Amino acid sequence: MRNWMQRFTRLVRHRWAEGRLHSAVPDNLLERLARRVAASEQRHSGEIRICVEAGLPISYIWRDASARERAVALFGKLRVWDTEHNNGVLIYLLLADHAIEIIADRGLTRAIAADTWEKLVQDMGTAFHDGHYEDGLTHALSHVTALLHQHFATDAGAPIDPNGLPDAPVRLRFGRRGRAQ
Repeated sequence: MRNWMQRFTRLVRHRWAEGRLHSAVPDNLLERLARRVAASEQRHSGEIRICVEAGLPISYIWRDASARERAVALFGKLRVWDTEHNNGVLIYLLLADHAIEIIADRGLTRAIAADTWEKLVQDMGTAFHDGHYEDGLTHALSHVTALLHQHFATDAGAPIDPNGLPDAPVRLRFGRRGRAQ
């Protein structure tokens, strides 16, 4: 367990990361990603959500929670699990910890090997390390689209599943009271 000084240092780092959120993922990038998600979801029955968070909430920091734990919580909160075929995917970035998590619903985890997701996270990490957030996110989105199309393609001419979740990426930061904005 970390001592209070280590927790305090992590807290400062996470609050400091809030200043980088809009430069790493500006509004125009969010719009482009939303269009790409919408186009992707025309090819398969899956749902894709992208979530970028500057830093963890204080309660997560104080109990030494990981980025993975936060991503799993957001997977539920953003309703990514709530798809008819259990084929939702959350792509989660935590800027303060330079963490990337991909959470796939059980329909996908049965069909796709874990090392496929690990390789995708490594590729994204390389792009992000060089400051190429759009390239990393676009590559990840293309790769996830291909996997969903391979395993959950919609039939040509068949009605497309209704879009159950918003296409727009979620950008989370914490305000004065610690609430997501």
